[in-house]
Amino acid sequence: MDKPLPQSVLFCCDHNAVRSPMAEGIMKKFYGTGTYVQSVGVHNDMEIDGFCIAVCKEINVELARHRSRSFDMMQDWGDDLSSFDLVVALSPASQRRALELTRFFHLDVEYWPIMDPTGLGETREEKLHHYRQTRDQIIKHLKERWGEPTEI
Repeated sequence: MDKPLPQSVLFCCDHNAVRSPMAEGIMKKFYGTGTYVQSVGVHNDMEIDGFCIAVCKEINVELARHRSRSFDMMQDWGDDLSSFDLVVALSPASQRRALELTRFFHLDVEYWPIMDPTGLGETREEKLHHYRQTRDQIIKHLKERWGEPTEI
């Protein structure tokens, strides 16, 4: 069932290098700028993944300028977690961290079990196949949650 778009969404995963940047970029592309969308990781020890950039470019989502950041960096920069209406965790570790950080706020945390494609596949084409699966899982969850894209 489609729910109304929240005013702000934070996507999170382990490193803010694959799943959460994909979700952030695709949501912005699908639903426009009416919702403030950001992404973070439990860690920010990796830059945006090249395969992630490639499979999102296939659907006209630009991620090359994305800079990874963590929950800790977000707080250091003054971004308040309580200012988000919804946190969507895309990995078990990020769900635990989000729940830990939001326990004092009236804030919804959802968990979407999205496959981590890193390390899967031997050839470039096999790797791209797994990254496309992850991208398509995110798209499926977005559409289930908020309906068909309003932009594109």
